[in-house]
Amino acid sequence: MRRASVITGLLVVGLTVLGCAYLSFGQPAAGWTTLIDGATGLDNWNRVGDANWRAEDGAIVADKGKGGFLVSKSSYKDFQIRAEFWADHTTNSGVFLRCTDPEKITATSAYEVNIFDQRPEPSYGTGAIVNVAKVSPMPKAGGKWNTYEITAKGSHLTVVLNGVQTVDVQDSQHAQGPFALQFGNGPKDAPGGVIKWRKVQIKPL
Repeated sequence: MRRASVITGLLVVGLTVLGCAYLSFGQPAAGWTTLIDGATGLDNWNRVGDANWRAEDGAIVADKGKGGFLVSKSSYKDFQIRAEFWADHTTNSGVFLRCTDPEKITATSAYEVNIFDQRPEPSYGTGAIVNVAKVSPMPKAGGKWNTYEITAKGSHLTVVLNGVQTVDVQDSQHAQGPFALQFGNGPKDAPGGVIKWRKVQIKPL
């Protein structure tokens, strides 16, 4: 009987350890830093531009302004990012990696992992890295909660949107820098949009 109890205990411990390898975004494993957790985390970022970032409805939200970024206070070289976001159908947003100049962030001074269902050139829309890695067909993110899992290790960049890999590319333009979350302007006939970030975590590699 005692032997059976010991075996049962070992099985419970083993299953617990195994479960820890598959923690949800809400429960980061060792090495992960949570920068946004629901409506908390604005103080973890530097603001660039005039976007009206605020805590609202359990997320960090922006929906007005000519454009702006939340920029990480630390610089990263090799890392993984996990993010949960909600965008409407006209939203122009993205995750900018290894920003060369955190005060002047563009798709040429960083890697832009796009969130833009209405991009005029859809091959660089949602799920793509602008000017680096195309998607075909472009997935849609508008009107629902989505997850991004982004890995940058040396020149190797991968992007996974909602569990589906959209990018696997080698590129060495940008080596290191902060990363940033964007609120931008949508198409001329439907400017702005809404972007909500519910969870953002990063793990240096």
